[in-house]
Amino acid sequence: MRCFELGKRPEFREIKSYDDFLRYYWYREELSEICKNLGIDYTGTKQELNHNIEEYFKGNLIKKKHVYHSKKVCKEISLDCPLLDCGFSFNSKFRSYFSKLTGIDNFKFTADMATAWRKVKKDHDITFTIQDMLDVYNQNSDYAKYDNSTCEWNKFLKDFCADEKNSMFQNKLKVASILWKKVRNSARPKVYTQHLVDENMDLLSEYL
Repeated sequence: MRCFELGKRPEFREIKSYDDFLRYYWYREELSEICKNLGIDYTGTKQELNHNIEEYFKGNLIKKKHVYHSKKVCKEISLDCPLLDCGFSFNSKFRSYFSKLTGIDNFKFTADMATAWRKVKKDHDITFTIQDMLDVYNQNSDYAKYDNSTCEWNKFLKDFCADEKNSMFQNKLKVASILWKKVRNSARPKVYTQHLVDENMDLLSEYL
């Protein structure tokens, strides 16, 4: 394994393996730009972009697919209607429809449903139906799952603010962002620890 300078994230061109790539934190915009420069599909979620980069390191170049335009239209929405044929969208019309299906008055689409819909569009899956989406909502399907790892910064900030020892700081958001930058650009785990505060106190003292 290559050894990079501790505390400094290397440029992508310096990284020679996917394992090394995973040691560092990348924003979605950065992942998209990397994929674009590599000539591979640069659309989708962080999870999808990471997958494209993983395949790149394996020698597989995932090209952007052409958008599927269905000529079929379901006149009436039913459980066996493919999503790509019924004008599906996360709007009030389909919220009302799923509300009737589930018996939930204040129905809300889930992150897993959004992930499934992105996959359907990305793969141009003309077989995926309203029933399949209902199965995703009821957690009876593994078709697509929301990647919680994309929320690392939010969890880092939440854990930092939950630590009572940090009540001494006047601007918690600023302090947390300084610490986050430290771990984001390093090979360290992207999690908050009190040790981070202790070892970087010289940078944080002005916020006491």
